[in-house]
Amino acid sequence: MTTNPFRMNQRFSLCLLNKPAWCRLNVAWAFFLVYLTLSVITRTVLTVLSWSSLDAGWQVIPVIFLRGLLFDLGFYSYFLIPFVLYLWLLPERLWRSRLNKILVHGVYLLSIYGFLFVAVAEYFFWDEFTVRFNFISVDYLVYTHEVTSNIQQSYPVGPILAGLGLLALGIYWLTRSYLNQALDCASHFRQRTGPVLLLLLLPVVSYFALNQQWREYSKNTFQNELASNGPYQFFAAFRNNVLDYDKFYPVQDDAKVTRNLYRLVHKPLPENPEAIKPYDIGRHIDNPGEEQRHNVILVTIESFNADFLKKFADQRGYPDTVKPDLIRQYGGEAGMTPFLDSLIDQSLFFSRMYATGTRTVRGLEAITLSIPPTPGRSIVKRIGHESGMHSLGQVFRDKGYDVQFIYGGRGYFDNMNAFFSGNGYGIIDQDNAADFNHKIAFENAWGMSDGDLYDITLAQADRAHAEGKPFFYQLMTTSNHRPFTFPEGTIDWPQHNRESVIAYTSYAIGEFLRTASEKPWFDNTVFVFIADHTSRAAGKASLQVQRYHIPMWIYAPKLVKPRVVDTLLSQIDVAPTLLALLNMDYDSWFFGLNASDVSPDEERALIGNYQKLGLYKDGVLTYLAPVKQVLQRQEATGQAVNNPTLVDEAIAYYQGADRVYRCGLNLLKPSKAAQQCLHGEIKKAR
Repeated sequence: MTTNPFRMNQRFSLCLLNKPAWCRLNVAWAFFLVYLTLSVITRTVLTVLSWSSLDAGWQVIPVIFLRGLLFDLGFYSYFLIPFVLYLWLLPERLWRSRLNKILVHGVYLLSIYGFLFVAVAEYFFWDEFTVRFNFISVDYLVYTHEVTSNIQQSYPVGPILAGLGLLALGIYWLTRSYLNQALDCASHFRQRTGPVLLLLLLPVVSYFALNQQWREYSKNTFQNELASNGPYQFFAAFRNNVLDYDKFYPVQDDAKVTRNLYRLVHKPLPENPEAIKPYDIGRHIDNPGEEQRHNVILVTIESFNADFLKKFADQRGYPDTVKPDLIRQYGGEAGMTPFLDSLIDQSLFFSRMYATGTRTVRGLEAITLSIPPTPGRSIVKRIGHESGMHSLGQVFRDKGYDVQFIYGGRGYFDNMNAFFSGNGYGIIDQDNAADFNHKIAFENAWGMSDGDLYDITLAQADRAHAEGKPFFYQLMTTSNHRPFTFPEGTIDWPQHNRESVIAYTSYAIGEFLRTASEKPWFDNTVFVFIADHTSRAAGKASLQVQRYHIPMWIYAPKLVKPRVVDTLLSQIDVAPTLLALLNMDYDSWFFGLNASDVSPDEERALIGNYQKLGLYKDGVLTYLAPVKQVLQRQEATGQAVNNPTLVDEAIAYYQGADRVYRCGLNLLKPSKAAQQCLHGEIKKAR
């Protein structure tokens, strides 16, 4: 005779939940059994997937699961609130009605389905990002068209949903007895008030006792993520999408930070220290030589690691990202990126460039505004506070260039249209491709293919050239993104593989430059290719530096002499470096530096994620984290170090970025609040 694993022993059931005061709570007990079981199964599956990345193997499992249980209980306590209130407040006559029985059974079945759906979603999210739900999942909910289309094109959605439905029915059938016990019991309002108030105390305890510090118990980020709860993390990210720097991060004296910041951005200190205006890094950049009014096409490539190139293949630290067998089978000796590999020797190639973040909007923010990442969401997405700033596009616009942001998808995604149109750019995206008499040949959930994007760019460049205007075009590609599809007949690689779209990315750039080389404006055009971020930045350690390593090419065969630049840089240095290459003078609020002006002892990279803000210099990673933590380690060995000078520099960059942005100091037309900030009255003006 088989035993139902979900069915309580009758004696145990009567002892706990069949007394009048508690019997209705059999409903909550049923929810809890299913939820906790699925949470444990989910954590187990994710642990197995990450086994090779854990420290000390089996020894860490008890801690992961015990801490995970706390977060599971924390989320369940919040989830429980509306159900417990319903169980408490519904009168006895209505509680035992047929309508209520149907309602309770229906909600229970739907909740089981929801638990299963979340568990499967967590699996796929982990497969993509190697983390529990976070701010990325919050952002994705806003853009339902792109996300749902991406899911439909990437996974067998119908069979998965049908399978979940059958499994939900099975679990419902095994556990429905708890509901029947609850629906058949009788209890007075006063009898059930005590137990209900006790249960409602749980979310209060969770709110005050459980926080993100509980999950940051290990230096191994995989273990921290496994000890988390996906739904709990989702709502935590939703609540904390913008973090108050002063509240969460270490703060130093404004005058000290300003002095350090002046030195770091090469702004000379005035002779009279009293004349220093807090955080006023505004300055005029006088690049030597005659200004070169060359055209510029800056291409930001979606999710492209430096180690996708053969030059860096031996540094590959992404065992789940690339499949060597697939590369050997389809790429052969040429690898994934034969054209981009060949472009290194024809370009000014930056071999030690690092992304500032893990999202497209972080890369665009750094390249466009030359500002370090501020905690929480990117400036690009801060609706109402994303425009009117000193930007790379504005510099070119002031010099009479045709300035366009050209995006392969729809620019409302991630607030890109508002950000770029508010900072000196015109907008060309998937929605106005028809304006170029161009029929998009291929598109998927995220937008048109790179080939279509480049064709539209060529058409716009032809228009500007015909009008006698120089042009600056900043492109953002979309092909290197799940569902990993590309136009048939372009390359002999299979669909739906990351390696394939990496190969397509290289191919499309080669075709773009080949076609452009036939244009009358080609010899006077500088092409810049840089990644927005890598394909996967998560690693065992927080802010694993190597996983922010991206390539950058500046290609102009008639204008730029090829060589490799080994200076350590990050994306905030792109704008000053490009403008210096053109000998352009301009007013600047940029935090970045011209690569040719960076001395060996000044080399550094700024990297960050949603909460951690890092400075990588002299082989040491210094990073700031909530709550007012400062951590330092030797990146090569992982050993802790203590270097106060690097701490001061990290705080100067990030406290400075917070003040400059939050007080509007880098606005083209500073407000009265900005003037107050300049006099040291630091306020939350924005």
